Amino acid sequence: MIDQALDDHISENEEEENLFQDVDILQKHGINVADIKKLKGAGICTIKGVQMTTKKKLCNIKGFSDTKVEKIKEACQKVVALGFMTALEVSDRRKQVFKISTGSIDLDKLLGGGIESMAITEVFGEFRTGKTQLSHTLCVTSQIPNSSGYHGGKVMFLDTEHTFRPDRLRPIADRFNLDQNAVLDNVLYARAYTSEHQAELLDYVAAKFYEEAGVFKLLIMDSIMALFRVDFSGRGELADRQQKLAQVLSRLQKISEEYNVAVFITNQMTADPGATMSFQADPKKPIGGNILAHASLIHKNGSIRLPMCRLQTYYILVTF
Repeated sequence: MIDQALDDHISENEEEENLFQDVDILQKHGINVADIKKLKGAGICTIKGVQMTTKKKLCNIKGFSDTKVEKIKEACQKVVALGFMTALEVSDRRKQVFKISTGSIDLDKLLGGGIESMAITEVFGEFRTGKTQLSHTLCVTSQIPNSSGYHGGKVMFLDTEHTFRPDRLRPIADRFNLDQNAVLDNVLYARAYTSEHQAELLDYVAAKFYEEAGVFKLLIMDSIMALFRVDFSGRGELADRQQKLAQVLSRLQKISEEYNVAVFITNQMTADPGATMSFQADPKKPIGGNILAHASLIHKNGSIRLPMCRLQTYYILVTF
């Protein structure tokens, strides 16, 4: 089943190529090969990727001056002009969005069909509420084709808490009658050790998505905030932490749109000491503040951040 799904991605690649254009095109507009290689080395492999990157960040690439960056930006503008489009055109582009099943019919209904591509889906909860288990389940379900035209694909898993266990994927694969080794072979894993390393890995993710266009369908980050809580402490570093977090979330959102993949992130909880003064029923809330909340998936009914503590019933269905 998996082999058939991965074979089907050949025709799907033709659709994916319409989503982005290779930076190699810039050679026709006066940009030399050496500069294009530097762009790819920084994880910027498409015209849209260049347009999504600020001039300030491009100037940080070794050998790039303000003049050279301006020339690259102008070349990209000639290839793909940024501007307005009609709602009908946006609607046509949205037809490329797919949804990945969670393995639970009821949870899929709650999510409007599953984990959506070109968007970030966040789940949060306390310890042992099933966040990582759901991440493991998605590693398997994302490889299964469905009746809506989704052909399945590979998964990229970024682990910040050392919670990923390949052996946990085996019984889930058995549940869906899939070959265990084939399932594991379709999951690409990376361990992040610092918040800086976590951000740097996203350059590799973008490069890999470009290298195997249309093959990867899901990016999992478990969890988004663990390393930020370690590397930044106290209110004195809060502003810096939130700025770095915003940059990571912005990068994730751009990757999801650029390569049409679903992004699934988990988040931890914290107790609000002032909640009792305001008579809140539950003093616990997800960490990351409004910056993380604004980056979460938008559904037709508004912004939805899925608390895993409320989804324990569905977690049982997913696991067993």
